[in-house]
Amino acid sequence: MKKVSRVFYITVALVIIAVAFGAIFPDQFEQITGNIKSFVATRFGWYYMLLMSAFVIFSIFIALSPYGQIRLGKDDEKPDFSTPTWVAMLFSAGMGIGLVFYGAAEPLSHYISDSPSAETGSGRAFKDGLTYAYFHWGLHVWAMYGITALALAFFQFRKEEPGLISSTLKPLFGKKMNGPLGTLIDVLAVFATVFGVATSLGFGAVQINGGLAHLFGIEVGFNSQFLIIASVTVLFLLSAWSGLSKGIKYLSNTNMVLAIILLVIVLAVGPTLLILNMFTETFGLYIDNIIRSSFRTAPLEGDNRGWLDAWTIFYWAWWISWAPFVGMFIARVSRGRTIRQFMTGVFILPTLVVCIWFAVFGTTAGDMQNSGVDLTQYATELVLFNMFDQMPLTLILSIAAILLIGSFFITSADSATFVLGMQSTFGSLEPPNKVKIAWGLAQSSVALILLYVGGLQAIQNTIIVAALPFSFVMILMIIALFKALNNELLLIKGKK
Repeated sequence: MKKVSRVFYITVALVIIAVAFGAIFPDQFEQITGNIKSFVATRFGWYYMLLMSAFVIFSIFIALSPYGQIRLGKDDEKPDFSTPTWVAMLFSAGMGIGLVFYGAAEPLSHYISDSPSAETGSGRAFKDGLTYAYFHWGLHVWAMYGITALALAFFQFRKEEPGLISSTLKPLFGKKMNGPLGTLIDVLAVFATVFGVATSLGFGAVQINGGLAHLFGIEVGFNSQFLIIASVTVLFLLSAWSGLSKGIKYLSNTNMVLAIILLVIVLAVGPTLLILNMFTETFGLYIDNIIRSSFRTAPLEGDNRGWLDAWTIFYWAWWISWAPFVGMFIARVSRGRTIRQFMTGVFILPTLVVCIWFAVFGTTAGDMQNSGVDLTQYATELVLFNMFDQMPLTLILSIAAILLIGSFFITSADSATFVLGMQSTFGSLEPPNKVKIAWGLAQSSVALILLYVGGLQAIQNTIIVAALPFSFVMILMIIALFKALNNELLLIKGKK
């Protein structure tokens, strides 16, 4: 099972070609991918909105249906990880750096710079900023991750198939998934994972660099970011070497502790009463408006289509491109749970954490903006640190944020090397260290090259483009999963 597959060599070749083209012709690469991204957003926006809404509906149906009693593994298996550790792993792999990066900046942007439905700077825009942040990072995202992970976990642990995306489609295509078609699907999944994680590493390096510059005057630029990525690469490779039950488990628990400490301090020293009131009202608004927001396509002139493309469609495509990576990782750590436990945990708990996070940081940033401190003048990666400047315990908050980003950075890269190793060794649950190290070095190298040529935007475009063909694979995964679950339920009833 640990033999390296064709997926490894094909994907490495494609990554080298894409990165080389981006490095040699950065302007052309960004222009081409940007044009394709615009075409996808304009022509397929309605499709993304319907697809993500379908994930939510299907998740609720699966959790409440008789399928919920089916265990992801043998009938007598117990979960591999405790519930707190499991939730920490879900959270670290699924969001990580992004929450720290956008926690204060996204609600503030919707409030002050670009409101989707109200006059910027108004009270309604303040509330909308939070509700749309919940919407972009909440139920829809985790429903999509949950369904992807459920399909992988069911076929891997219940039906004893290899842990590959292609394996989930065998109810529809049978043995064809063992041939070139299956290889193509797995290559697409690995390709999306490499570039998705590399972009996240780039974000992390930029924000750590910004934080260190803000605190200690360290130079902002490629040299500093190179040293940051090189240092973190050593750390996450050591973690990857130690294995899933040690490295990622301990890192995920560390992430949650650091995140809770940062959250509690900001809640305590920030506008506490306002945060509690804003969370209560905006969470209600989120639930109240979720159907309207889920199907919004802005079809007419004056409907602010530009905002929809720049934010919601961008996020939906971004999350879909991350589905192979996050889905495989969540599946791997969820063995032994029933489908109802699994879907409830993946769908509900991370969403609540996300909403609380944005309420605390977004409300604090908005209140500070109202008090006369213009946070919108700073780049996205610096909003958080400049917000901390205006609060008590500035140094402690900033250092905690940098440590949290670094910890999330290591966890994301570590879990990605594990997933990439699985996908390129025929679904092995214990991929060889040399394969994980190869993928770890590849991810860091891609991130460095992109930072060097200024190509983060171009690679984000590439991810969004790659999400479209993979979204069709996800539809097939839902159909195949439903067919397999129905057959499994009949088998269970037959045994009784």
